[in-house]
Amino acid sequence: MASRRCFTTLTRLSFNPLFSKSNSLHSLKSLTSPFRSLQCLPDTLSPESHPHSFLPRYFSSRTQNPKSPKIIENDDDNEDDDDDDDDEEDYTSGEEEREVSNEPSNLADRSYFVEDKIEEAAHIGYKVIGPLLPTDRVFKPYEPAFAVVQVGSHQFKVSNGDCIYVEKLKYCEVNDKLILSKVLMAGSPTQTMIGRPILPEVAVHAVVEEHALDAKVIIFKKKRRKNYRRTKGHRQELTRLRITDVEGIEKPEAPPVGKTPKLSAKKVEKVAMDA
Repeated sequence: MASRRCFTTLTRLSFNPLFSKSNSLHSLKSLTSPFRSLQCLPDTLSPESHPHSFLPRYFSSRTQNPKSPKIIENDDDNEDDDDDDDDEEDYTSGEEEREVSNEPSNLADRSYFVEDKIEEAAHIGYKVIGPLLPTDRVFKPYEPAFAVVQVGSHQFKVSNGDCIYVEKLKYCEVNDKLILSKVLMAGSPTQTMIGRPILPEVAVHAVVEEHALDAKVIIFKKKRRKNYRRTKGHRQELTRLRITDVEGIEKPEAPPVGKTPKLSAKKVEKVAMDA
């Protein structure tokens, strides 16, 4: 604005001959005074002396000390780097603490999960002992003893050597040894025991033979006067168990193989007379 005002004044004076010399000299002095003040300004305002000062902040991250020509890094960046390092250290230490703290919780969760499995299996009526080994001799010849066991919501009368199908047992695999703990009744030729409601001293041992599917059941759905008909098939999952032993009840001694018990002569005569 000052240069424009000076230029207009010079043009006006040069083309106007009515002004006197004194007035023209005075006006020229007044016009040249702003230029002198501009020349007296410090060199710090020139962009050539300090090129970095005229750049935006995001173009230059360094400042120059006017007393020394060395370039000094900004303290803000150093502080930011230190903060980032501290954050990384805190993050790594936090992760380590989480890992250390998660280990016992995982172990606790696993033990709690195993306890839940055992409790649910006991509620159904069985307990898993372990896998069947080749050296185990669990299968025995028939013995005159029976037991009534409950597995889930079903009851079965079993003896050693029998095979039963129950609803699928979730927490056991094929060739696992089981104990059926819910025994409602047990009997033999010499003893009979009735539970109220179960017999805790009697146990039935079994082995898981396979997990199978029952025969297909067709479910037909129909709604009257709505043109709705649906047919759906279902196969129930089952587990086959082989009964190996009935424990906790007196059993008569089995006779030797090849020999039959002899009847007394008096009993034979009485049977003949009655006939």
